[in-house]
Amino acid sequence: MPVFIDDLLSRVEKPARYTGGEMNATTKSFDDADVTFAFCFPDTYEVAMSHLGMKILYGILNDLPYALCERVCMPWTDMRRELKAAGRPLFSLESRHALNEFDIVGFTLQYEMSYTNILDMLDMGGIPVRTCDRKESDPFVVAGGPCAFNPEPLWEFFDCFMIGDGEDSIVEVTDTIMNCRKEGVSRRECLRRLAKLESVYVPALYRDEYNPDGTLKSLTPIDDAAPAVIHKRVFRNMDDAYVPTHPPVPYMQVVFDRIMLEIMRGCTRGCRFCQAGMLYRPVRERSVEKLVEVAKASIENTGYEEISLSSLSSSDYSHINELATRLTDELCDQRVSLSLPSLRVDKFVQDTLSQTQRVKKSSLTFAPEAGTQRLRDVINKGVTEEDLVNTLHHAFENGWNGVKLYFMTGLPTETDEDLLGIAELAKVAAGAYYSVPKDKRVKGLRITCSASVFVPKPFTPFQWEPQDTQEMVREKQSHLREKLRIKGVTFNYHESDLSYLEACFARGDRRMGQVLLRAYQKGCMLDGWTELFKYDMWREAFAELGIDPAFYAYRRREKDEIMPWDVIDCGVTKEFL
Repeated sequence: MPVFIDDLLSRVEKPARYTGGEMNATTKSFDDADVTFAFCFPDTYEVAMSHLGMKILYGILNDLPYALCERVCMPWTDMRRELKAAGRPLFSLESRHALNEFDIVGFTLQYEMSYTNILDMLDMGGIPVRTCDRKESDPFVVAGGPCAFNPEPLWEFFDCFMIGDGEDSIVEVTDTIMNCRKEGVSRRECLRRLAKLESVYVPALYRDEYNPDGTLKSLTPIDDAAPAVIHKRVFRNMDDAYVPTHPPVPYMQVVFDRIMLEIMRGCTRGCRFCQAGMLYRPVRERSVEKLVEVAKASIENTGYEEISLSSLSSSDYSHINELATRLTDELCDQRVSLSLPSLRVDKFVQDTLSQTQRVKKSSLTFAPEAGTQRLRDVINKGVTEEDLVNTLHHAFENGWNGVKLYFMTGLPTETDEDLLGIAELAKVAAGAYYSVPKDKRVKGLRITCSASVFVPKPFTPFQWEPQDTQEMVREKQSHLREKLRIKGVTFNYHESDLSYLEACFARGDRRMGQVLLRAYQKGCMLDGWTELFKYDMWREAFAELGIDPAFYAYRRREKDEIMPWDVIDCGVTKEFL
């Protein structure tokens, strides 16, 4: 039965988060579908509706004549409070059915610090949080996304994980569960069938053992249906991949309120800190013809006036200048602008910048990552100071006055000189602005320097490296704050507590699942939102369980140590890393 919420909407801050009914939202008969899928995003509506992957998989499933897919988002604290007070469950946006009425409940795992939201959404939706507590009639809870490449901290909450590109996997998993329901086979047998699918990991079919020093001794199958290694799925031909040309259009402003045009998947760069650059290999591009066709259809179906050329490094797309010119020529009469969210800082981007600013100047974002050339070489970031100066001078000369520069502190081998180099690079960026004659530059220089904290991630060359301690992080941030008191420059940085926990989960094993459950039971949720993050409760959870977070975040791994994620093959060998 649909959940009634109309009486609650006047008591919450942003009711459009919960009403559904957007243009292009897919509505099907819940009762007539052979299989029902709740696509859950473990964050608020405005974050969920900015995520391209959700739009892709939502479209793929709803294009199946026998399947229904509806969206479910993490409610904000006000709606969560109202639902609990009224004794009503978490519901889907399209038909407002409770989460536990679906056959499959699927989560996308984008960020480690959203994990408590997953438990809360299951709990609010009437689904037992742990797999061992679920009955035969309960939904199957599945997951995919980049964080699924180390599924171990979530092993006791999910029935299976889809590893790699989801376009084919999500259909195969959905079909398998649908057929198991029709045949009336047991939940255990359904899990065994899922384990036989390519790129699907069923954690209940594996056992973990540990050495006396706490390191992982083994993670091995305990059922002959479970493979020793799960290989990631790769969708090869991007021109054949589904593109959401008619996605739901929100009634309210969301984080990325524009068309996200995925121009390629993968990255050529191989930055040594970057997990996505390793996970999404090999590089696969869409053709210019396909992208122009898709862009025009998306504009017609949504009414958006901005297109973001989306990828890990958009300016590395081999036909970027041709694409920018074609799109601008085709869409300029409709006043549709282009933006490049991730720019390569070199001479090749300048022609593209000239094209993207013909309609409207979007913000410029560059990621030097480190303050000195030595450290940029260590992390394999193929960017020089000269590249940055030339590109910024060109941009400022052509009417830009604002730029965002992204850096990282705590990278392996970082020295005081590298840290000071961040401030020096900000001065260099300002110098590029002032090198443009006064009558040719736009007034009001705005440089935003953001410094995140290095978090060692699985399947990267730095997966063995320790993270800076919180004391070190705070000292570095304080030092940078002083050095970046420069006219026209703003400094932003990440909280060390949050990055510390992110490192624990990123490289965590199955024992981190106990910490997650205890922290949730103590009241932790929406941890990615600074105002709601309860670090003291997380510390209590670790202490009560006798688990040391430093073991996961600050410890340097031995090269021959067995990693919790060794059961997954991401396509890049340990030897290469």
